[in-house]
Amino acid sequence: MKNDKFVSRSVRAIMTKEFDWFLFLLTILIAGIGIVVIYSATRTTGTNSSVIVQSVSFGLGVAAMIGLCFFDYEQFGNFVKYIYMFAVFILILVLIFGTSGDWGARSWIRIGSIGFQPAELAKICFILTFSYHLEKAEKMVNSPKILLGLIIHMGVLLVLILMEPDMGSAFVFMFMFACMLFVAKLSYKYIIPIMIAGAASLPLIYKYVLDEYQQQRINVFFDPNIDPSGDGYNVIQSKIAVGSGQLWGRGYLEGTQNQMGYLPTKSTDFIFSVLSEEFGFIGAMIVVCLLFLLIYRCFKVAKKADNSYGRYICTGVGAMLLFHVFENVGMCIGLMPVTGIPLPFISYGGTSLLTNMIAIGLVLSVTYHNKPRARVDVY
Repeated sequence: MKNDKFVSRSVRAIMTKEFDWFLFLLTILIAGIGIVVIYSATRTTGTNSSVIVQSVSFGLGVAAMIGLCFFDYEQFGNFVKYIYMFAVFILILVLIFGTSGDWGARSWIRIGSIGFQPAELAKICFILTFSYHLEKAEKMVNSPKILLGLIIHMGVLLVLILMEPDMGSAFVFMFMFACMLFVAKLSYKYIIPIMIAGAASLPLIYKYVLDEYQQQRINVFFDPNIDPSGDGYNVIQSKIAVGSGQLWGRGYLEGTQNQMGYLPTKSTDFIFSVLSEEFGFIGAMIVVCLLFLLIYRCFKVAKKADNSYGRYICTGVGAMLLFHVFENVGMCIGLMPVTGIPLPFISYGGTSLLTNMIAIGLVLSVTYHNKPRARVDVY
Protein backbone atom coordinates (compact mmCIF):
# COMPACT_ATOMS: atom_id res chain seq x y z
CA MET A 1 0.00 0.00 0.00
CA LYS A 2 2.87 2.38 0.82
CA ASN A 3 4.43 1.63 -2.57
CA ASP A 4 1.16 2.52 -4.32
CA LYS A 5 1.05 5.85 -2.47
CA PHE A 6 4.69 6.52 -3.35
CA VAL A 7 4.05 5.82 -7.03
CA SER A 8 0.95 8.06 -7.02
CA ARG A 9 2.90 10.92 -5.42
CA SER A 10 5.76 10.39 -7.87
CA VAL A 11 3.42 10.58 -10.84
CA ARG A 12 1.91 13.84 -9.60
CA ALA A 13 5.32 15.30 -8.80
CA ILE A 14 6.72 14.46 -12.22
CA MET A 15 3.65 15.75 -14.06
CA THR A 16 3.74 18.98 -12.08
CA LYS A 17 7.44 19.45 -12.67
CA GLU A 18 7.75 18.45 -16.31
CA PHE A 19 4.52 19.73 -17.80
CA ASP A 20 5.49 23.12 -19.20
CA TRP A 21 2.74 25.18 -17.60
CA PHE A 22 4.38 28.43 -18.66
CA LEU A 23 4.29 27.55 -22.37
CA PHE A 24 0.80 26.06 -22.09
CA LEU A 25 -0.74 29.06 -20.30
CA LEU A 26 1.14 31.56 -22.47
CA THR A 27 -0.36 29.93 -25.57
CA ILE A 28 -3.86 30.07 -24.08
CA LEU A 29 -3.38 33.73 -23.12
CA ILE A 30 -2.30 34.78 -26.62
CA ALA A 31 -5.08 32.77 -28.30
CA GLY A 32 -7.58 34.32 -25.89
CA ILE A 33 -6.39 37.79 -26.85
CA GLY A 34 -6.90 36.78 -30.47
CA ILE A 35 -10.57 35.92 -29.87
CA VAL A 36 -11.11 39.27 -28.15
CA VAL A 37 -9.58 41.18 -31.09
CA ILE A 38 -11.47 39.08 -33.66
CA TYR A 39 -14.73 40.06 -31.96
CA SER A 40 -13.84 43.72 -32.46
CA ALA A 41 -12.75 43.16 -36.06
CA THR A 42 -16.00 41.38 -36.99
CA ARG A 43 -18.41 43.32 -34.80
CA THR A 44 -19.87 45.35 -37.68
CA THR A 45 -20.72 42.23 -39.73
CA GLY A 46 -23.77 41.53 -37.56
CA THR A 47 -22.76 37.95 -36.81
CA ASN A 48 -20.52 36.22 -34.30
CA SER A 49 -19.74 33.28 -36.57
CA SER A 50 -16.02 34.11 -36.73
CA VAL A 51 -15.77 34.28 -32.94
CA ILE A 52 -17.65 30.98 -32.63
CA VAL A 53 -15.42 29.23 -35.19
CA GLN A 54 -12.28 30.58 -33.53
CA SER A 55 -13.54 29.55 -30.07
CA VAL A 56 -14.34 26.01 -31.25
CA SER A 57 -10.89 25.77 -32.87
CA PHE A 58 -9.41 27.08 -29.62
CA GLY A 59 -11.13 24.32 -27.63
CA LEU A 60 -9.94 21.66 -30.08
CA GLY A 61 -6.46 23.18 -29.96
CA VAL A 62 -6.29 23.00 -26.17
CA ALA A 63 -7.33 19.34 -26.30
CA ALA A 64 -4.71 18.69 -29.01
CA MET A 65 -1.97 20.38 -26.95
CA ILE A 66 -2.75 18.27 -23.89
CA GLY A 67 -3.09 15.06 -25.89
CA LEU A 68 0.15 15.59 -27.77
CA CYS A 69 2.00 16.49 -24.58
CA PHE A 70 1.37 13.07 -23.09
CA PHE A 71 1.98 11.29 -26.40
CA ASP A 72 5.65 10.45 -26.86
CA TYR A 73 6.74 12.51 -29.87
CA GLU A 74 9.43 9.93 -30.72
CA GLN A 75 6.65 7.57 -31.80
CA PHE A 76 6.03 9.81 -34.81
CA GLY A 77 9.33 8.50 -36.15
CA ASN A 78 7.60 5.18 -36.87
CA PHE A 79 5.14 6.86 -39.20
CA VAL A 80 7.22 9.47 -41.05
CA LYS A 81 6.66 7.87 -44.46
CA TYR A 82 2.91 7.95 -44.03
CA ILE A 83 2.98 11.47 -42.61
CA TYR A 84 5.01 12.68 -45.59
CA MET A 85 2.73 10.92 -48.08
CA PHE A 86 -0.26 12.53 -46.36
CA ALA A 87 1.32 15.97 -46.79
CA VAL A 88 1.96 15.34 -50.48
CA PHE A 89 -1.58 13.98 -50.92
CA ILE A 90 -3.36 17.00 -49.41
CA LEU A 91 -1.17 19.43 -51.37
CA ILE A 92 -2.03 17.63 -54.61
CA LEU A 93 -5.67 17.54 -53.56
CA VAL A 94 -5.81 21.31 -53.20
CA LEU A 95 -4.40 21.72 -56.71
CA ILE A 96 -7.28 19.63 -58.08
CA PHE A 97 -10.23 20.64 -55.91
CA GLY A 98 -8.96 23.79 -54.21
CA THR A 99 -10.61 27.19 -54.20
CA SER A 100 -8.99 30.62 -54.17
CA GLY A 101 -8.59 32.76 -51.07
CA ASP A 102 -8.24 36.51 -50.69
CA TRP A 103 -4.85 36.67 -52.37
CA GLY A 104 -5.47 34.65 -55.53
CA ALA A 105 -3.81 31.37 -54.52
CA ARG A 106 -5.77 28.14 -54.82
CA SER A 107 -4.99 27.22 -51.25
CA TRP A 108 -8.32 26.22 -49.71
CA ILE A 109 -10.35 23.01 -49.73
CA ARG A 110 -13.98 23.66 -48.89
CA ILE A 111 -16.68 21.17 -47.96
CA GLY A 112 -19.88 23.16 -47.67
CA SER A 113 -19.28 26.01 -45.28
CA ILE A 114 -16.19 24.35 -43.79
CA GLY A 115 -12.79 25.13 -45.27
CA PHE A 116 -9.17 24.39 -44.39
CA GLN A 117 -5.74 25.14 -45.80
CA PRO A 118 -3.69 22.00 -46.53
CA ALA A 119 -0.47 24.05 -46.47
CA GLU A 120 -1.01 24.69 -42.75
CA LEU A 121 -1.23 20.97 -41.97
CA ALA A 122 1.68 20.31 -44.32
CA LYS A 123 3.87 22.54 -42.12
CA ILE A 124 3.38 20.18 -39.18
CA CYS A 125 4.00 17.16 -41.41
CA PHE A 126 7.19 18.76 -42.69
CA ILE A 127 8.47 19.52 -39.20
CA LEU A 128 7.90 15.91 -38.07
CA THR A 129 9.32 14.22 -41.16
CA PHE A 130 12.22 16.56 -41.87
CA SER A 131 13.29 16.46 -38.22
CA TYR A 132 13.45 12.67 -38.40
CA HIS A 133 15.35 12.76 -41.71
CA LEU A 134 17.76 15.32 -40.30
CA GLU A 135 18.31 13.28 -37.13
CA LYS A 136 19.32 10.24 -39.19
CA ALA A 137 21.55 12.28 -41.48
CA GLU A 138 23.00 14.87 -39.10
CA LYS A 139 26.45 13.28 -38.79
CA MET A 140 26.86 13.56 -42.58
CA VAL A 141 24.74 16.65 -43.21
CA ASN A 142 27.63 18.26 -45.10
CA SER A 143 27.87 15.36 -47.54
CA PRO A 144 26.61 16.54 -50.96
CA LYS A 145 24.57 13.35 -51.40
CA ILE A 146 22.90 13.66 -47.99
CA LEU A 147 22.27 17.37 -48.47
CA LEU A 148 20.67 16.69 -51.85
CA GLY A 149 18.30 14.22 -50.20
CA LEU A 150 17.31 16.83 -47.62
CA ILE A 151 16.73 19.40 -50.35
CA ILE A 152 14.50 16.96 -52.26
CA HIS A 153 12.57 16.24 -49.05
CA MET A 154 11.67 19.90 -48.75
CA GLY A 155 11.61 20.59 -52.49
CA VAL A 156 8.71 18.28 -53.30
CA LEU A 157 6.43 20.06 -50.82
CA LEU A 158 7.75 23.46 -51.86
CA VAL A 159 7.02 22.88 -55.55
CA LEU A 160 3.46 21.78 -54.79
CA ILE A 161 2.89 24.91 -52.70
CA LEU A 162 4.37 27.16 -55.38
CA MET A 163 1.96 25.60 -57.89
CA GLU A 164 -1.02 27.02 -55.94
CA PRO A 165 0.77 29.56 -55.95
CA ASP A 166 1.17 30.38 -52.24
CA MET A 167 4.36 32.41 -51.92
CA GLY A 168 3.79 33.18 -48.25
CA SER A 169 3.69 29.53 -47.20
CA ALA A 170 6.61 28.78 -49.52
CA PHE A 171 8.76 31.31 -47.65
CA VAL A 172 7.72 29.73 -44.33
CA PHE A 173 8.94 26.32 -45.55
CA MET A 174 12.22 27.73 -46.77
CA PHE A 175 12.81 29.55 -43.49
CA MET A 176 12.10 26.41 -41.43
CA PHE A 177 14.39 24.42 -43.73
CA ALA A 178 17.22 26.96 -43.32
CA CYS A 179 16.89 27.20 -39.53
CA MET A 180 16.81 23.45 -39.01
CA LEU A 181 19.86 22.95 -41.24
CA PHE A 182 21.67 25.71 -39.36
CA VAL A 183 21.00 23.93 -36.05
CA ALA A 184 22.27 20.72 -37.68
CA LYS A 185 25.56 22.62 -38.26
CA LEU A 186 25.47 22.88 -42.02
CA SER A 187 28.86 24.14 -43.16
CA TYR A 188 29.33 27.76 -44.15
CA LYS A 189 30.83 26.50 -47.41
CA TYR A 190 27.22 25.81 -48.38
CA ILE A 191 25.49 28.62 -46.49
CA ILE A 192 27.46 31.53 -47.94
CA PRO A 193 27.23 30.46 -51.63
CA ILE A 194 23.51 29.71 -51.23
CA MET A 195 22.90 33.17 -49.74
CA ILE A 196 24.85 34.85 -52.54
CA ALA A 197 23.08 32.80 -55.22
CA GLY A 198 19.69 33.50 -53.61
CA ALA A 199 20.30 37.25 -53.53
CA ALA A 200 21.58 37.26 -57.12
CA SER A 201 18.56 35.31 -58.36
CA LEU A 202 15.97 37.72 -56.94
CA PRO A 203 15.71 39.87 -60.11
CA LEU A 204 15.30 36.73 -62.22
CA ILE A 205 12.63 35.36 -59.87
CA TYR A 206 10.81 38.67 -60.02
CA LYS A 207 10.82 38.76 -63.82
CA TYR A 208 10.36 35.13 -64.81
CA VAL A 209 8.81 33.29 -61.83
CA LEU A 210 6.33 35.66 -60.19
CA ASP A 211 2.92 36.22 -61.69
CA GLU A 212 1.89 39.75 -62.61
CA TYR A 213 -0.18 40.25 -59.44
CA GLN A 214 2.77 39.08 -57.32
CA GLN A 215 5.06 41.53 -59.09
CA GLN A 216 2.52 44.25 -58.37
CA ARG A 217 2.68 43.43 -54.64
CA ILE A 218 6.44 43.96 -54.73
CA ASN A 219 5.99 47.26 -56.55
CA VAL A 220 3.37 48.37 -54.04
CA PHE A 221 5.67 47.41 -51.18
CA PHE A 222 8.21 49.97 -52.37
CA ASP A 223 5.58 52.61 -53.15
CA PRO A 224 1.94 51.98 -52.08
CA ASN A 225 0.90 55.26 -53.73
CA ILE A 226 1.41 53.85 -57.25
CA ASP A 227 -1.97 52.16 -56.83
CA PRO A 228 -3.66 53.81 -53.82
CA SER A 229 -7.17 52.57 -54.67
CA GLY A 230 -6.06 49.07 -55.70
CA ASP A 231 -3.21 46.93 -54.41
CA GLY A 232 -1.77 49.79 -52.38
CA TYR A 233 -5.06 50.40 -50.56
CA ASN A 234 -4.54 47.63 -48.00
CA VAL A 235 -1.13 48.86 -46.89
CA ILE A 236 -2.14 52.53 -46.82
CA GLN A 237 -5.21 51.87 -44.66
CA SER A 238 -3.24 49.53 -42.42
CA LYS A 239 -0.57 52.15 -41.76
CA ILE A 240 -3.24 54.76 -41.04
CA ALA A 241 -4.84 52.40 -38.51
CA VAL A 242 -1.53 51.60 -36.81
CA GLY A 243 -0.58 55.28 -36.64
CA SER A 244 -3.97 56.43 -35.36
CA GLY A 245 -3.62 54.20 -32.30
CA GLN A 246 -0.68 56.31 -31.12
CA LEU A 247 0.65 55.31 -27.68
CA TRP A 248 -2.38 54.02 -25.77
CA GLY A 249 -4.90 53.37 -28.54
CA ARG A 250 -8.39 54.60 -29.26
CA GLY A 251 -9.98 52.05 -26.98
CA TYR A 252 -11.54 48.63 -27.45
CA LEU A 253 -14.27 48.70 -30.12
CA GLU A 254 -13.45 52.36 -30.80
CA GLY A 255 -11.03 52.11 -33.74
CA THR A 256 -12.35 54.21 -36.62
CA GLN A 257 -10.47 52.43 -39.42
CA ASN A 258 -11.71 49.14 -38.02
CA GLN A 259 -15.29 49.92 -37.04
CA MET A 260 -16.03 52.09 -40.10
CA GLY A 261 -14.83 49.41 -42.52
CA TYR A 262 -11.85 51.15 -44.08
CA LEU A 263 -9.43 48.42 -43.06
CA PRO A 264 -9.51 45.37 -45.39
CA THR A 265 -9.26 41.69 -44.31
CA LYS A 266 -9.12 43.07 -40.79
CA SER A 267 -9.90 39.81 -38.96
CA THR A 268 -7.19 37.83 -40.74
CA ASP A 269 -4.15 39.33 -42.44
CA PHE A 270 -4.39 42.84 -40.98
CA ILE A 271 -5.58 42.03 -37.49
CA PHE A 272 -2.38 43.51 -36.07
CA SER A 273 -3.59 46.85 -37.43
CA VAL A 274 -6.85 46.46 -35.47
CA LEU A 275 -4.85 45.61 -32.37
CA SER A 276 -2.58 48.62 -32.84
CA GLU A 277 -5.42 51.06 -33.48
CA GLU A 278 -7.50 50.06 -30.47
CA PHE A 279 -4.75 49.27 -27.94
CA GLY A 280 -1.99 51.55 -29.23
CA PHE A 281 1.74 51.04 -29.38
CA ILE A 282 1.81 49.77 -25.79
CA GLY A 283 -0.86 47.12 -26.34
CA ALA A 284 0.59 46.01 -29.67
CA MET A 285 4.08 45.68 -28.19
CA ILE A 286 2.77 43.66 -25.25
CA VAL A 287 1.25 41.16 -27.68
CA VAL A 288 4.39 41.09 -29.82
CA CYS A 289 6.51 40.51 -26.70
CA LEU A 290 4.22 37.66 -25.64
CA LEU A 291 4.62 36.09 -29.08
CA PHE A 292 8.40 36.43 -29.00
CA LEU A 293 8.46 35.03 -25.47
CA LEU A 294 6.57 31.99 -26.74
CA ILE A 295 8.99 31.61 -29.65
CA TYR A 296 11.95 31.98 -27.30
CA ARG A 297 10.48 29.23 -25.14
CA CYS A 298 10.33 26.92 -28.18
CA PHE A 299 14.00 27.52 -28.91
CA LYS A 300 14.88 27.08 -25.23
CA VAL A 301 13.12 23.70 -25.16
CA ALA A 302 15.03 22.81 -28.35
CA LYS A 303 18.31 23.55 -26.58
CA LYS A 304 17.37 21.37 -23.60
CA ALA A 305 15.96 18.46 -25.63
CA ASP A 306 17.72 15.21 -24.85
CA ASN A 307 17.78 13.98 -28.47
CA SER A 308 18.18 15.45 -31.93
CA TYR A 309 14.65 14.61 -33.06
CA GLY A 310 13.13 16.71 -30.29
CA ARG A 311 15.63 19.51 -30.87
CA TYR A 312 14.77 19.76 -34.57
CA ILE A 313 11.02 19.60 -33.93
CA CYS A 314 11.20 22.54 -31.52
CA THR A 315 13.48 24.46 -33.87
CA GLY A 316 11.03 23.93 -36.73
CA VAL A 317 8.08 25.11 -34.63
CA GLY A 318 9.97 28.17 -33.39
CA ALA A 319 11.11 29.05 -36.92
CA MET A 320 7.58 28.69 -38.30
CA LEU A 321 6.11 31.02 -35.67
CA LEU A 322 9.00 33.49 -35.94
CA PHE A 323 8.56 33.94 -39.68
CA HIS A 324 4.79 34.36 -39.33
CA VAL A 325 5.16 37.07 -36.69
CA PHE A 326 7.94 38.90 -38.52
CA GLU A 327 6.13 38.85 -41.87
CA ASN A 328 2.64 39.69 -40.59
CA VAL A 329 3.70 42.59 -38.38
CA GLY A 330 6.07 43.79 -41.09
CA MET A 331 3.41 43.88 -43.80
CA CYS A 332 0.94 45.68 -41.50
CA ILE A 333 3.39 48.53 -40.94
CA GLY A 334 4.72 48.58 -44.50
CA LEU A 335 8.11 46.99 -43.86
CA MET A 336 7.36 43.71 -45.67
CA PRO A 337 5.43 42.86 -48.86
CA VAL A 338 1.84 41.68 -48.39
CA THR A 339 1.72 37.88 -48.58
CA GLY A 340 -1.42 36.90 -46.68
CA ILE A 341 0.51 35.36 -43.77
CA PRO A 342 -1.64 35.30 -40.58
CA LEU A 343 -0.46 36.45 -37.16
CA PRO A 344 -0.10 33.25 -35.06
CA PHE A 345 -2.90 32.66 -32.50
CA ILE A 346 -4.33 36.14 -33.19
CA SER A 347 -5.63 36.13 -36.78
CA TYR A 348 -8.97 34.53 -37.52
CA GLY A 349 -8.66 31.08 -39.07
CA GLY A 350 -9.55 27.74 -37.56
CA THR A 351 -6.92 25.79 -39.51
CA SER A 352 -4.18 28.26 -38.63
CA LEU A 353 -5.04 28.35 -34.92
CA LEU A 354 -5.37 24.58 -34.66
CA THR A 355 -2.10 24.07 -36.54
CA ASN A 356 -0.23 26.45 -34.26
CA MET A 357 -1.63 24.82 -31.12
CA ILE A 358 -0.71 21.37 -32.45
CA ALA A 359 2.80 22.71 -33.02
CA ILE A 360 2.96 23.91 -29.41
CA GLY A 361 1.66 20.49 -28.34
CA LEU A 362 4.70 18.93 -30.00
CA VAL A 363 7.00 21.26 -28.05
CA LEU A 364 5.17 20.35 -24.83
CA SER A 365 5.72 16.68 -25.69
CA VAL A 366 9.45 17.24 -26.11
CA THR A 367 9.58 18.89 -22.69
CA TYR A 368 7.48 16.26 -20.97
CA HIS A 369 9.29 13.25 -22.44
CA ASN A 370 12.84 14.33 -21.75
CA LYS A 371 14.66 11.30 -20.41
CA PRO A 372 15.44 12.51 -16.85
CA ARG A 373 11.83 11.68 -15.89
CA ALA A 374 12.80 7.98 -16.17
CA ARG A 375 14.81 8.27 -12.92
CA VAL A 376 11.61 7.39 -11.07
CA ASP A 377 9.83 4.37 -12.48
CA VAL A 378 6.15 5.24 -12.35
CA TYR A 379 4.81 2.93 -15.05
